[in-house]
Amino acid sequence: MKVLRKIIKIDEELCNGCGQCVPDCAEGSLQIIDGKARLVADKLCDGLGACLGSCPTGALQVIEREADEFDEEAVEHFLASQKKEQPKTPVQPSGGCPSARLQTLQPMTPCQMANVPGLQTGSALAHWPVQIRLIPPTAPFLENCDLLVAADCTAVAYAGLQKDFLAGRVVMMGCPKFDDQQLYIDRFTEIFRTRTLKSLTILIMEVPCCHSMLQILKKAVDAAKPAFPIRHVVISTRGEIKEETAW
Repeated sequence: MKVLRKIIKIDEELCNGCGQCVPDCAEGSLQIIDGKARLVADKLCDGLGACLGSCPTGALQVIEREADEFDEEAVEHFLASQKKEQPKTPVQPSGGCPSARLQTLQPMTPCQMANVPGLQTGSALAHWPVQIRLIPPTAPFLENCDLLVAADCTAVAYAGLQKDFLAGRVVMMGCPKFDDQQLYIDRFTEIFRTRTLKSLTILIMEVPCCHSMLQILKKAVDAAKPAFPIRHVVISTRGEIKEETAW
């Protein structure tokens, strides 16, 4: 049955077939076909627009038009059929970007680090990707995690970021000055509403533009009203912890 509802529209002239939108579509309704992103079937698209922020050319938008109703059962059957058809060694869709492929990583143990010549410290990173724009709210590593939202510059300003903040946490990184702030608000609101988080740590720089990240997350918290402890930490341009506050 067709109804008037929100659904994804793809501008084929703007689409370059990069495939970055594909991992952000939890329903699998977007695929790269003949070098372009295509909507597999209307009933597979929920119209929420989780894929919008990953498109580098702006080829995706949410519109209202007559379309088949979103069918969760059809999505489950479709994803199950896709899983059966996948080769044992997963391949990236034609033209796809490996940077957007969801991965759960295993942080190195002290014994493993000792066996790698010249390695001073191991990485505490336990997943990929790390950019806010590339992590969909449905990413499995977000469930039941301690979440670290870090402004990009903190990674180079604070020498102890891996040990003091990243270890044991899932990290989402971005720059509120250069990225789409509304995308950030929508993404975090959906994460806070749909995932169970243990805690949220916000790591920003002391520079004025970086404080936009706090406003973004406050708006998402106000909209979702999650029940977990929140703290924010401000790093100086000299790499020192300047301020630490609990919400």
